[in-house]
Amino acid sequence: MEARAQWRREGKTVVFTNGCYDILHPGHIRTLESCKNLGDILILALNSDSSVRIIKGPKRPIVGEQDRAALASALEAVDGVVLFDEETPRELIAELLPDVLVKGSDWSHFVAGREEVEAAGGRVVLLPLEPGYSTTATVEDIIARRTVK
Repeated sequence: MEARAQWRREGKTVVFTNGCYDILHPGHIRTLESCKNLGDILILALNSDSSVRIIKGPKRPIVGEQDRAALASALEAVDGVVLFDEETPRELIAELLPDVLVKGSDWSHFVAGREEVEAAGGRVVLLPLEPGYSTTATVEDIIARRTVK
């Protein structure tokens, strides 16, 4: 929050997005680059391991939260990574109040934090998904390949 206050004083546009980012793939990279192009600072909120299990089931995540955070932090487009335990990052978004809140278009029916961001003068952007990339499909493909002998 101290960094957010500093960015605000500097007039920087803060962009926020979130997700599991369990198995990093080119679709994730392109999405994060698109997010970064919407402002100066990109904050990526990652679902904690317990949060991923609630959303994706008991066999997920494949990659643990510390490793997912390290991978995401190493990406050029990402300026900061934060983990959250809740099912949605609404409370985190309400505290951070980014200038731009980004979600994939598959979430057009519900964007956690939309009301808070828009009430503070920010905007919500829905990005199209990268065709052909899905962590869930990748996991299912790996499982299917292991069962074929």
